[in-house]
Amino acid sequence: MPATPKKAIQATEVAGKRVLIRVDFNVPLDGGKITDDQRIRAAMPTIKSVIDRGGKAVLISHLGRPEAKGYEEQFSLRPVAKRLGELLGIDVGFPSQDCTDEAASQAAHSLAGGGVILLENLRFHKGEKAGDPSFAAHLAKLAEVYVNDAFGTCHRTDASMVAVPKLVTGPKVVGMLVEKEIRFLSHAIDQPAKPFCVILGGAKVSDKLPAIHALLPKSDSVLIGGAMAYTFLKALGHKVGASRVEEDMVPEAKKIIDEAAKLATDLHLPVDHICSTQFSATSGDIDTSEDHIKDGYIGLDIGLKTQGIFAGVIGKSKTVIWNGPMGVFEWAPFSVGTKSIARAMATAAKNGATCIVGGGDSAAAVERFNMADQMTHVSTGGGASVAMLEGKPFEAVDLLDNA
Repeated sequence: MPATPKKAIQATEVAGKRVLIRVDFNVPLDGGKITDDQRIRAAMPTIKSVIDRGGKAVLISHLGRPEAKGYEEQFSLRPVAKRLGELLGIDVGFPSQDCTDEAASQAAHSLAGGGVILLENLRFHKGEKAGDPSFAAHLAKLAEVYVNDAFGTCHRTDASMVAVPKLVTGPKVVGMLVEKEIRFLSHAIDQPAKPFCVILGGAKVSDKLPAIHALLPKSDSVLIGGAMAYTFLKALGHKVGASRVEEDMVPEAKKIIDEAAKLATDLHLPVDHICSTQFSATSGDIDTSEDHIKDGYIGLDIGLKTQGIFAGVIGKSKTVIWNGPMGVFEWAPFSVGTKSIARAMATAAKNGATCIVGGGDSAAAVERFNMADQMTHVSTGGGASVAMLEGKPFEAVDLLDNA
């Protein structure tokens, strides 16, 4: 986590300069249509700060997971350029199918002040994921100023995040979105108003293990839901039916339970469950289980009692950080637990608590339930916010100019 405040784009002279902005336009597409433009909107303050002051905005991003063997139409950023143009009310140039070719370079060098271009998907090149300096050199040549405004990839060492800024001789600064993300997340973790409550969900204990170890000593309460809860319950000797369990993580879960007891941190696990005989939205017998889950049943959401207990803890907290859903929230029968957490956090925020949603599925859930605007902050980066919760250093931010 960045210890020193970084120089911000707002404090950087940009008039007449080519400003290479690493954004995170990794948006969901369905048949070439953008289904959620939140990440595009999140980058707007930085882009507007540059072009409103006469800067020339050259935007770079990845999208999806192409094979890195050249252009693939389904992963093209062209629909993103079109949508960004609509949001900004100006034409956004999209020069070519390759971010490193002559057309891309010419478009960047001939850009007028206040203009914007978006280059094609960085991940069409193997060099992006590999952090390749020769690939980075093509992009660095375009930059008189470099801006990191891609929080979703701040925990990665991709070429555009690390190798490019290392090669840029001009100012290397933080964008408004990344600055805001770091301010909210680092402050909430390092100096939380007490009581401090952490809510962790999702599928796998192994994904959240370092975060749990890092947060246990700092938090007053940890609420665990989602499929990962069944590994903990199994560690306590509960019958969990056919629920998902990471067998190799059971001893580790037991260690965490013991550690929480020693630290006097309240570790809350589900006391009842909404279950089904099938992992499906529509088929299978749905039932509720208290304490133990019957053979053949899969726990797919937290039950009513657990919802009440968790909401009570959230309501008494002054800082709440949430990462990971409580169940399969995309399916109506198993969405209630996740929605109850969102509702409890919205109420707590209204009553003055700092309530932060840590990206990924949790952010998707509050968007789906139309509650995003009721939270103090909704992070744009799932993996990056988990890395921040773990206290990991971010080389992509550390190498930027200090304020």
